[in-house]
Amino acid sequence: MKLSNSQNRYLRGLCHRLKPVVMVADKGLSDNIMAEIELALEHHELIKIKLRGDREQRQQWLQTINSKFSALLVQSIGQVACLYRRNHKNPKIAIPE
Repeated sequence: MKLSNSQNRYLRGLCHRLKPVVMVADKGLSDNIMAEIELALEHHELIKIKLRGDREQRQQWLQTINSKFSALLVQSIGQVACLYRRNHKNPKIAIPE
């Protein structure tokens, strides 16, 4: 699924009020962290993640998360990233066309 500019802007606006639900730090993307990301995406659809590492490490983590969970990167500023994955069974966020 590809988002248009207006849809991405809408999701970025929703991200402002969110608090990070998952924090990736020294141990990286362990099985427990991956399970938490899966649960958060399934339940919330739009999540904010805190990535505590250097720039290259954060980019690697985001690529791994995007490929494993088919999540779309909405926004990435510094150590915080917002991800979106639509829940096809029970969608919670209505994205404007």
